[in-house]
Amino acid sequence: MRSAFQTPDVAITARRPDELEADLLVVPIFENASADDATIDEACGGALARARASGEFRGTLFDAFLTPITAESWKASRVLLVGAGRTEEWNAERLRRLATTAGLFARQRHIARLAVLPGSSKLETAVAAQVVAEGVCLANFDGGSYKTSNDRWGWLDRVEISLPDGLKTQAAVERGRVLGEFTNHARAFSNEPGNALTPRVFAERAEAIARAAGLSIDVLDEQQIATLKMGLLLGVARGSQEPPRLVVLKHEPKNALPGVMLAFVGKGITFDTGGISIKPALDMDRMKDDMSGGAAAICALAAIARLNVPVRCMAVVPMTENMPGGRAMKPGDILTSAEGKTVEILNTDAEGRLILGDALWYARELGATHLVDLATLTGACVVALGKTTTGLFGTPTAWVEQVLRASDRAGDRSWPMPTFDDYKELFKSEIADFSNTGGRPAGSITAALFLKEFTGNLPWVHMDIAGTAWAEDAKPYQPKGATGVGVRTLVELALDAGTWVKLDLRR
Repeated sequence: MRSAFQTPDVAITARRPDELEADLLVVPIFENASADDATIDEACGGALARARASGEFRGTLFDAFLTPITAESWKASRVLLVGAGRTEEWNAERLRRLATTAGLFARQRHIARLAVLPGSSKLETAVAAQVVAEGVCLANFDGGSYKTSNDRWGWLDRVEISLPDGLKTQAAVERGRVLGEFTNHARAFSNEPGNALTPRVFAERAEAIARAAGLSIDVLDEQQIATLKMGLLLGVARGSQEPPRLVVLKHEPKNALPGVMLAFVGKGITFDTGGISIKPALDMDRMKDDMSGGAAAICALAAIARLNVPVRCMAVVPMTENMPGGRAMKPGDILTSAEGKTVEILNTDAEGRLILGDALWYARELGATHLVDLATLTGACVVALGKTTTGLFGTPTAWVEQVLRASDRAGDRSWPMPTFDDYKELFKSEIADFSNTGGRPAGSITAALFLKEFTGNLPWVHMDIAGTAWAEDAKPYQPKGATGVGVRTLVELALDAGTWVKLDLRR
């Protein structure tokens, strides 16, 4: 197995475009031509103007046009012009995606050294530096790491970002590198096949990442989980020969904000057959990514530690398979959670909410003050929001808004969904406190409200990443496969703790 990713060297430079020494110069070009076009067009011997006139290149978003630099005074020999859309629509997310597009273009041609001109001055220098660093790091991921050869792709080794006033933003570049690197770690986790990433192996790899980042870690085995009376996690694990694990990572800096423990709770189903309520065979292979929420929680905490963010954080990740073995839970069974609440099992494929219920309770027991859980939880969320947007559920509204802002900064598109108490009627049970599914109507909402039963009225957000954890179709900025969604949102949320900790989150 080859490495799934490499993190390139990324640096800020104050050198002018003609002074940049690189294998390829990357320049955003807008649909509505700007004054900056003239400099590039002259360096290319008029190639940009000719391409615009012929319609070969219009500056349409993420379109790419490669041309030689003919001006003898320029040190780079080639320039990649990447469509940036209209200037009035330019933002940080477009620049991030443009940098990834350029990085993927370069890798396909075994181009190792890039120089990037971030384009419009509409963005703050630090923001531009960070998102370009993120973008080129995200481009340096290989989803085919199990192929015995992959001569088609090279690696980016070094990227320079040309910002005349950007020499003071190297910290922003490092932040972008860390966010890109740990998003790629999460993608690598989600890309692992179920026979390679069992619960025990997942826990071992989480421990390795945690120790490298300076986090404390506690791995609970099946006996310790049983001692905690986590009947929901154990119920799901019963059908598998692989024993479950519960991983707890903590970041506790000395200069932390007082009174805050931000907890990330991630679903860690390393393979989901659906259990006795077995899934259809078509696309079941994709269920190796059912631990993407757990991967995001682990990798976000490691990134937070690397960046030395001054807020106490933890990640709690329950890990198990959901298999239809002879001891598997059955429809009609009653399970008792660690909190003592009883759950009637109507569908064994609604297992993610079960293991998260026990994990949310445990996060509270460990002192969590604010909760965010992430899970590839429901197909209903995909029906509601498609494959491009994560569903946000939670209370109070002010806390949901903070997570939404963090996701906007991170480029993880999200949208708030309702959590009205009326929906609880859908998963009521005649013989237990509630059932584990409310059926097809409002399926993503009832799943979220099930989780709310275990939050103890703490500020809580549930991120349903069922549609966004895996890209079904390749785009210029995202190959088909694992996306690492959620990592950057959680880190941005922690980075902004100094703002939201002052808010009244009781409304």
